Amino acid sequence: MGEFVTVGRADEVGDGEAVAFAVGDEEVAVARVDGDLYAFSDICTHRHCNLSAGGEIEGTTIQCECHGSMFSMETGEVLNPPASEPLATFDVRELEGEIQVAVPE
Repeated sequence: MGEFVTVGRADEVGDGEAVAFAVGDEEVAVARVDGDLYAFSDICTHRHCNLSAGGEIEGTTIQCECHGSMFSMETGEVLNPPASEPLATFDVRELEGEIQVAVPE
């Protein structure tokens, strides 16, 4: 696990939403579902669409609006093609009203 960096305020990510943040050289989406936070690459591995910009969240999965690929926000696993490569996932936490994501080493 890398070092945690603050990316935004906790109130920036509502329940059932995903918001993109720049974390080092990565575009990371942070989603909140039932109070739990998930952080994963914001870029779909199929055609490089931004998942936070219109991706549909259901439970702990997100579906890319471009071509319908579905991913687990917990593990990055592809749950439905056409994507075949998983998303990178990141450790995330909420601390004193801020969202923090672990930057890969």
